[in-house]
Amino acid sequence: MARMSLFRGLVAGCVFAVWGVAALAETHSFEMTIEDAEITLVGSQTFHTFAFDGQVPGPLLHVKEGDDLEVHVTNFTTLPHTVHWHGMFQKDTWLNQYQNDTTQKAIAPGETYTYRFKASPAGTMWYHCHVNVNEHVSMRGMWGPFVVDPEVESDLEKSVTKDFILMFSSWASAWAHKPGEGGVPGDTFDYFTINGKSFPETQPMRVREGDVVRMRLLGVGDSLHSIHLHGHTFDVVRKDGHLLPQPYKADTLLLGPGERYDIIFEANNPGRRMVHDHIDMHTVNGNKPHGGIMSVVEYEEVGIDDDFYVWKDKEFQEDFYYENALTKPHGLHHAETFRGEPVE
Repeated sequence: MARMSLFRGLVAGCVFAVWGVAALAETHSFEMTIEDAEITLVGSQTFHTFAFDGQVPGPLLHVKEGDDLEVHVTNFTTLPHTVHWHGMFQKDTWLNQYQNDTTQKAIAPGETYTYRFKASPAGTMWYHCHVNVNEHVSMRGMWGPFVVDPEVESDLEKSVTKDFILMFSSWASAWAHKPGEGGVPGDTFDYFTINGKSFPETQPMRVREGDVVRMRLLGVGDSLHSIHLHGHTFDVVRKDGHLLPQPYKADTLLLGPGERYDIIFEANNPGRRMVHDHIDMHTVNGNKPHGGIMSVVEYEEVGIDDDFYVWKDKEFQEDFYYENALTKPHGLHHAETFRGEPVE
C-alpha cells in the first residue's frame, strides 16, 4: 500500500517535480553498417531486409541529452540509403538529414557517410532510412530505437524499475523476397510485428508486483495501431519524446506512423495481462488468427507452469525489448536475437 501511495504521489507531482543537474556532455563515435539480411517474422515467413548492423530492429542507440554524436554509416547493400535521426532538431547540422535530395545525397553502395549532430531534444526517438521509405521503412526493416536520456526527469520517470521498447510494424508478404519493389498503393499488409516478430514469436514482459513499468511505444510502419493493456491503466507521460505538461490516464492508445509515446504504470495486478493491438486484423499471421501484435505482461508471482500457457516452455530471448541494454552505460547496443541471416 505504501508503494501504491508513493506511485500516486509521483504521478500527481510529475509535472512540477524534477531532479538532477545537467551532466557534462560526452562525445560518442559509432560505426554502423547497412546489410542485406533475411529475417524470420514467425514460422516460415521470412523477409529480405536492409538491416542496420544486420539486425531488425537495428541496435539501440542510447545517449544523453546534449551529447555530441559521430556516426559512420557504411552501405553494404546494392541500393542507396541514408539515416534519418527522427526527432533530432539538427541545429546547424541540417545537412545531416536526407529528404528527397534536398539535403544530404544518398549513401551509394559501398560508400560511407559520417553523421555529426548533437543529441537534442531528449526522449524516445528512432532512426530510419529516408530513401524510398514506402519500401525501405515499410517492409525492409530499416529502423531502430534511439533513446536520449533527458537532463531533467520527472520523479515518476525516475521511479521506473522496468523499461521496455516496443516497435510496431506491418509487412506485405507479397514483396517478401523482392528487394527494390513493393510499398505501393493497394499493398495488402498481412503480417504485423512487435520488434520484428509476430505472436507467438514475440515474448512476455516479465515483471514483479510493485515494479514501476515504462513502455516506449513506437509506430515504425505504415499502419495505425490501437495498443491496449489488460488489467491496468497507465499514465501517458511523453509524446514524441516530449514531456507532457498534463499526463493523462488511459488503457488504450492510438499510435500512428512515426509517433512515439512513453507510458508508465504500476505493476499492481498480478496475472498474465495481455498487451495487443485492438485493430483486430493486426492480430493475424498471413490472415490467420491468433498472431501478429500480441504479448503479455507476465508477473513472476503467478508462474508459467500451466499446461495451456503458450509460453510455458518459451526459450527466453535476452533483450527482446532492449530491457537490459537500457540499463547499460550509454552506447550502441546490439541484440543477437534480432540478427538476420546474411544474403549474398
